[in-house]
Parts: sequence; C-alpha cells; structure tokens
Amino acid sequence: MGTSTVTGRTRSMGALFTGVALLNTATAGLGTAATLIVAAGSGAVWSGLPSVANVLGTAAGALGAGRLLPVQGSRRVLAGGYGLAAAGALVAFAGALATSVVPLLLGILLVGLGNGGAQLSRYLAADLYPEDRRGRALATVVWGGTVGALAGPALMAPAADAAAGFGWPSLSGPAAVAVLATAGAALAAAFLPRHVPPPRELTAAVPGPVRPAGFARPLVAMVVAQLTMGAVMTMTPLQLQAHGHGLGVVGWVLSAHLFGMFALAPLSGRIADRWGPHVAVNAGLGVLALAAATALAAPTAHTSGLPIALFLLGYGWNLVFVGGSAQLSRDLAPETRRGVQGTVDAVVWSASALAGLGSGALFAGGGYGLVAVVGGVLALLPLAFSAARDGR
Repeated sequence: MGTSTVTGRTRSMGALFTGVALLNTATAGLGTAATLIVAAGSGAVWSGLPSVANVLGTAAGALGAGRLLPVQGSRRVLAGGYGLAAAGALVAFAGALATSVVPLLLGILLVGLGNGGAQLSRYLAADLYPEDRRGRALATVVWGGTVGALAGPALMAPAADAAAGFGWPSLSGPAAVAVLATAGAALAAAFLPRHVPPPRELTAAVPGPVRPAGFARPLVAMVVAQLTMGAVMTMTPLQLQAHGHGLGVVGWVLSAHLFGMFALAPLSGRIADRWGPHVAVNAGLGVLALAAATALAAPTAHTSGLPIALFLLGYGWNLVFVGGSAQLSRDLAPETRRGVQGTVDAVVWSASALAGLGSGALFAGGGYGLVAVVGGVLALLPLAFSAARDGR
C-alpha cells in the first residue's frame, strides 16, 4: 500500500470523524434549546415539533446524499450539506433571538438535511478499507457521535450564559454554538481528498444487481432497533417524572443510554469484522430484548434497573446499527451501493418519528410496561424469523 494512499485514508477518516462529531454537537444542543423555546412559547403540546423537523430533515438529507454521492463525490456532497446545515443554524439562531417558532423549525429542518449526509459518512469510511476492516472503520465514525452527545449538552449552560451577557435570550446561546459547529463541519469536509484509491477488491468487483437479501435483512433489523430504542427511550423521562424524579435523575439515566449508544461502537465494529455483520445484528437484537425485559422488571429502579436497561438499549441499538451498516457496505453492488444506503437511512430515520408518536399512545394506554413489552416483542421478531428460516 502506497504512502499517499495511507495518508489519504488518514486524512479522510479525520475529516469524516470531525464532521460527524460537530454535526452531533450542533444537533444535540440546538434540539434541546428549540424544544424549550417552543414549549415556552406555544405550549408543551407542540414541544415535539423540533424533533420531528430534525428527523424529517435527516431522512430527506440521507436520501438526497445517497443519490448525489456517486455523481458529485464525497467532498462536494458533504461540504454542500454541511454548508446548508450552517445556513439552517443561522436561520434557527435568528428564530431563537426573536423567539419565533417558524424560523426555528425551518432552521432545524435545514440542519437535519446536512445531518443526513453526516449519517452516510460511516459508509464512506468503510469503503476506504478492505472487507475485514470495514466494521471497525465505520464504527470509528459512529463513535464520533459520542463527542456530540457529550459536548452538545455540556456546552448549553456556558453558551446560555454568554448569550445573556450579550443581552440576547439565553437559549439563543446553543443556537450560536450550532452555527459555529456546522461551519466547522463544512470546513472539515473541504479538507477531504479529491480521490483516495479504494481497496482492490472494490475496484475489481463485478457490477451486478442489488440482491434483495443484501439490504432487506439489515433494513428490517435497523428499523426494528430504531423503533424499540426510540419507544422505550422517549417514554423513560415521563416514567421517571411520573414517579417524582427530577431532571438530575433523568439526565443520569439518559447519560447511561447515550454511553451505550456511542461509546462502545469500536467493540461493535470488531465483532462485525471478526464474526460477521449478521452476528453483530443478532446479538444487538437479543440485547434490545434484554433491555426491554429489564425495563419491564424494574420500571421504577432509577439507581439500578433503569440505568442498566437504558445502557443495554443503547448498546443493542449500536450493535444492530454497526452490524447492519457493515452488511450494507459489504453485500451491495458498487454501482447501486450509495443509493440503497441512503434509502435505508431515510427509512430508519423515518422510523424514529413513528417510534416517538406510537410510544406516546402506548404509554397513555398501558403505561411504561406496555411500551417495554411491545419493544421487546419487536426486537425478538427478526430473530424468530431468522431461526425459522434457518430451520427450514
């Protein structure tokens, strides 16, 4: 392997990782601030609109980026998407200054469009390496989400204080951080090399049609994981609040969840490379079912059962996400890979919106226990289907 190829891969991985970390930082802080602004101005009933705008924008962005990447290349698509996100962050910042909901939601939608490209960065990283290292490569980029998950919320308080010092509304501070973060992501994407030679196995691949099994199985597993995680995670703060716990307890439990979602991504990548993506996916579905069972068994144990359940929920999702992504980067024909990957991400992100809506109805009808039961059953269905198919 030539020195220029190694340098190009290192430079590409650094730019991809940085872009994902900064987009996650922007999204985490801006989304939380927007939720509080909308709730204060329009009532709690509308407080979910920023999340819906982000999810829809991300789904549309992933779909569009998947179509454009084979034609325009990673540097143009990611830099353009992150530039659009920076423009959206500016619009959201203006909305936060004026405490106006419409520009705030429009800005978040545009940030989501850029975030869709960031989500596909893991596939770009996987394609830089041979098959036996793709799981670790894409997991490294997924791990970048850890930075955003920690930095976004951590920067909210100092950003709010700085905004108040300028005489601005305090919640405009996280929006200002989102402007800087998205601009930094666009700059990082501009440093992507124009071309990095792919592994020989990719250049030698024989073009062919997409095999249905090449994307149907990981798609189903990733959608199920998103539904299970989204439903249980969304209702956990309400469950804690219903039992008299404040934001401190909610933050502790959700921190355990975020740690499970991102911090162990490199381990998931090694599992996918060592034993195969399908093993990672099946293990993740099993962990998700275990998480739901733990939440059902200890729905009020805020110092033990629930943090463990939410950690397992996050890591089960991570195993499915990394394993499914590794399978999509391995089993799809090169000429159709990007379009299918973008479509899968769009469907998965759309499932997030469905999980948010459906979990509320389940919680209202049968409480947290019903949410956990439905989530666990959903996680077990693909495993049962796979076992039946293998039996035949």
